[in-house]
Formats: sequence, structure tokens, C-alpha cells
Amino acid sequence: MKENIKKQLDRHPKTGGYKWLLALVIVMLLAWSSTALNPVDTGPGGLAIARSVFVGILNPDMELLFNLTPQGVPYLLLETLAIAFVGTIVGAILAVPLAFASATNIVPRPVAFLIRLFIMAVRTLPGFIIGLMFIRVTGPGPFAGLLTMAVSSIGMISKLYVETIEELDTGIIESLDAAGCNGFEKIRYGIVPQLSSDFLSTMIYRFDMNVRDVAVLGLVGAGGIGAPLIFSLNSFRWNEAGSILIGLVVLVLIMEYFSTKIRNKLTRG
Repeated sequence: MKENIKKQLDRHPKTGGYKWLLALVIVMLLAWSSTALNPVDTGPGGLAIARSVFVGILNPDMELLFNLTPQGVPYLLLETLAIAFVGTIVGAILAVPLAFASATNIVPRPVAFLIRLFIMAVRTLPGFIIGLMFIRVTGPGPFAGLLTMAVSSIGMISKLYVETIEELDTGIIESLDAAGCNGFEKIRYGIVPQLSSDFLSTMIYRFDMNVRDVAVLGLVGAGGIGAPLIFSLNSFRWNEAGSILIGLVVLVLIMEYFSTKIRNKLTRG
């Protein structure tokens, strides 16, 4: 018994040298990457500003936090939520034909390759850059944020849609065809039930991401709560910045909770 174990151990490939070599390469890459860092000593002014930020967050402007006018945090959060929601819906609708046109089990491979190149090109554009482009076209405001969210969502949603479409059980469609079902019935009873839960789960996941992204897009004037936040920080109104940050954190936590619940329900049935 011991001899058999020893033989098995002897036949096991010796990978110790490769592991040490890999560790050495990682250490060398970390050392090379650290040369790009340019640390700056933090002076008393920086520490004072950091202290003021934390004090402002811990002592928010309660009047702004519960102000129901268009300048208040609740209205700005609602605007942020609306931009993310409509942008996600528009992006998800536009992603459906792109996903079907890039699925190799639906269209020829050359066509699918070209559509996937387009989707990859869309995904490479940062949302911040897309927002700046739309602001030049439509002007600053929520509409620019909506269009930015729609275009930014297309790349990710299309990619996940394609994976779902390529995993379709074609046996169900063949059975419906053998039963004499027409094209609409095959789509209604053979394709939609297989795709609907995954499609909805992807939309909810992207919506959760878009809520955070809208806050960043507001920094360039694309609507939402980002613009008032950057104005407060630039004006050193730390209490107002604390109110906005608290509202944003509460919104993200609520969205995270409900989106996780819904996605788990869709996944497990």
C-alpha cells in the first residue's frame, strides 16, 4: 500500500519550480508597477480637509436631506433612479436584436462575428466619455444621462444575452415543430420561457450598476445627484456633501437588497 502511494507521488508532475518562477514574475511585475507611483507627503492642509469631510458626513445638513423641492436630496435621488431605470430599459430593448444577430446558433458565423465586433466596440467606450459626447449633442441634463445609460448598457447586456441564447435547448423547438406549431407559437412556448428569466435577471443586475453610474455621470452635467455633490465638495460645504452621500448610500443599499432578492427568485424559480 505504501509503495503504491509512493509510486503515485513519484509520477505526480513536479511543479515546484514553475510555482517559484511564477511567484518571481509576479514580484517583478509588482516592483515594476510601483515605479509609476509618485507618493506625495500629506500636509496639514490635506489632513484638515479629510477631517472636515468626515465631520460633514457625520453631521449632515438635515434640511437638505429631507427637502422635497427639486433642490433636495429626495428629488435628486428620484431623478437618478429614473435616469437609470429608463436608460436600462432602452438599452435592454436595443440589446435584444443585437444579441440574436450575434448568436452563432441563430445566424451564420461571419455575421455573428461582425455584430460581436460592434458590441465589443461599444463596450470599450467608458460611460464617462459617452456622457461627454451626448452632452455636446443634447446639452446638459437628464436626457443626456438617459442616452448615456442606454448606450453603456448595450454592450454588457448584449454579451450576457448572447450567452443565454446560445444555451437554448433546441430540442424543445424541434418538438413544437413536429407538433405542427407555427413560428409565433414556437417563439411563445419554446424560446420566450427559456430566455425570460435570464433576460430579466440581466436587466436587474445592469439597473443596479446604472444607479451607481448615474451618480458619476452627474459630475459632467448628465443629470442626477452627481452635479450637486461635486458643487458641494468644490465649495467646501461638507454638511451638504454629507447629506448627498448619505442619501446615495441609502439608495444603493435599498437597490442592492431588492435586486438581489428578485434575481435570486428568477434564478431559482
